[in-house]
Amino acid sequence: MKKIFITGGAGFIGSHMAQKFLELGHEVSILDDLSTGSINNIEHLKGNKSFSYRIDTIFNEPLLREMIDASDVIFHMAASVGVRLIITDPVNTMANNIHGTEIVLKYAALKGKRTFIASSSEVYGKGSRIPFSEEDDIILGPTSKGRWSYACSKAIDEFMGLAYFKEYKLPATSFRLFNTVGPRQTGRYGMVIPRFVSAALKNEPVTVYGDGTQSRCFINVADVVDACVKLIDADKSIGTVVNIGSSEEISILDLGRKVIEMTGSKSQIQFIPYDQAMEAGFEDMQRRVPDTTRLRGIIDFEPRYTLKDTLSQVIDSIRPTL
Repeated sequence: MKKIFITGGAGFIGSHMAQKFLELGHEVSILDDLSTGSINNIEHLKGNKSFSYRIDTIFNEPLLREMIDASDVIFHMAASVGVRLIITDPVNTMANNIHGTEIVLKYAALKGKRTFIASSSEVYGKGSRIPFSEEDDIILGPTSKGRWSYACSKAIDEFMGLAYFKEYKLPATSFRLFNTVGPRQTGRYGMVIPRFVSAALKNEPVTVYGDGTQSRCFINVADVVDACVKLIDADKSIGTVVNIGSSEEISILDLGRKVIEMTGSKSQIQFIPYDQAMEAGFEDMQRRVPDTTRLRGIIDFEPRYTLKDTLSQVIDSIRPTL
């Protein structure tokens, strides 16, 4: 039994992580300011005597240090997420993602705690070498394009994790997530699947940004959590960055069509230019396909859920709320 501490534990991924660790018999404590998370995500966990939570910010350093000191393993999931939030709130995005991680690492290093830092496939920027490998060069757009600030902030998080490992021997691992989806994810910050599903269930237009040829690989949140559980005891991952994702690739246009088909919707696909949907000059990545060779060399990893499985789960979770 381990004591697991999750920052951002009331968020989409963090709440699934908390639930899984409790099911495995661990103690779980979370810290969340509910800026993008929701108390509803952890409501079902409150009756578990092995679960505790604090509604506060990671910038409350005395509290953060206390919770880190009481833990065995840290999952730093707290971050500003979603392309739309990055565009509308760039200052807080960078402050949360960079300074927040710095504080967590500082206190984790004091006690040598096993630490995991959630990163993102956004780090690959405009790279075109497919699939994306952890040792590939990072190619970002100009600083005048706001969306790249998020990629930069997550890259800095990784640099800090590696620096704390090198200088202070902190057993840290960063994991780059590729389009994680599942129940409890909100479309409020631009996440495409819950946005498509909600529109289709209401027979509203399913809005595709750009021409829809851009493709993504979606992975079920349960598969991500399973990988994280295995990484805890995988010392080979210490001091590294690893991709966590699926190789099942689909274009956004085909995704919209699939959602319409699976929901039995009367919705039509509606194309919206990036400049109108996001901001003038918005740049997107054409493809995101992870190379999970490194991860599979560290743990036994193979996604259990297909995209169809995941879409069914999301549809079933959203339908009763509309």
